[in-house]
Amino acid sequence: MSTLPGGARDTPSGSGGDPAGARRVDATPAAVDLLRKMTDLHGPLMFHQSGGCCDGSSPMCFPDGDFLLSDADIHLGDLDVGLDRAVPFWMST
Repeated sequence: MSTLPGGARDTPSGSGGDPAGARRVDATPAAVDLLRKMTDLHGPLMFHQSGGCCDGSSPMCFPDGDFLLSDADIHLGDLDVGLDRAVPFWMST
């Protein structure tokens, strides 16, 4: 695990960091298509999910960098949607 700007922590994902190659984050084909369209409109994207109980508990999509990460956020993985850059997925602890 490494520390990123703002104190956020980066954890291994995919086959390199999870048991038996399990993925921490994944997307359906329909979601991949939508993320490609949204990236065309808004530029690179990111997801953040609160570890709380209410509104923030649903994954939220932002233009990359518009949500300020903190030391309570962990990088769960990246969504490979077939673009130049994967879509990072963060979650607060």
